[in-house]
Amino acid sequence: MPLIDTHCHLDFNAYDGLRDEIVAEAAASGVTRIINPGTDLERSRAAIALAETYPGVYAAVGVHPNSTADFSPTHLAALHDLAAHPKVVALGEIGLDYYWEDSPKDVQWAAFETQLNLAAALELPVIIHNRDASDDVLAVLSAWTAALPAALRERPGVFHSFSAPQSAAERGLALGFYLGFTGPVTFKNADDLRHIAARVPADRLLVETDGPFLTPHPYRGRRPNRPAYVHFIAERLAALRAIPYEDFAAQTTANAERLFARLGGA
Repeated sequence: MPLIDTHCHLDFNAYDGLRDEIVAEAAASGVTRIINPGTDLERSRAAIALAETYPGVYAAVGVHPNSTADFSPTHLAALHDLAAHPKVVALGEIGLDYYWEDSPKDVQWAAFETQLNLAAALELPVIIHNRDASDDVLAVLSAWTAALPAALRERPGVFHSFSAPQSAAERGLALGFYLGFTGPVTFKNADDLRHIAARVPADRLLVETDGPFLTPHPYRGRRPNRPAYVHFIAERLAALRAIPYEDFAAQTTANAERLFARLGGA
């Protein structure tokens, strides 16, 4: 049953010399499409280049919060142009990160709001990065979703690699967002995360690797994580929700196609 890895940084150096093998391995394992999000302008361009190289690879473009220290109108104009590419399916990954201190909070916030406004104007969903910033991320998104165009109201975006508390999941879902789950949902000590994942509506779930990071069990700790491993995440979630794997894979694939409309059908 086909799967979509909705978040893998194939452009990162960890994949140098391995990309042909990894993309072929993914396809052979049933992972028919991979979304490669950008983290700055250079990485966004690299994501598009990979999308042009591999038929099953798609891109998102954006400036990650940890790369926003020098964010300027020049960045916004470049993202506008990059987003016109037909294989760009979203703006991202964007958001707030209060764990690291690579960019001041007020600068992150301004860059986040600016990129959200661009996404709304382009009618593209967003891929949200949230680390230790749930209240502020949700405050920004609450204001943003209130004025979304009709094309985005039911599919504003995804909280990528969800790891926040249950209350944040509920608030994000209430705003129309999807939740993406990564390798940690397979880890032995992740009962709280599995508790959340088990209660997400079936039509709001996505699976992703976040490669080269967060390799799932049974390969936890090994890098690079590979898109083919997304099936370990899907299998764990299907078992958690007590549904057949084939049904779960079909559901998450349909969810990804609905959210990222430019993916089209398989």
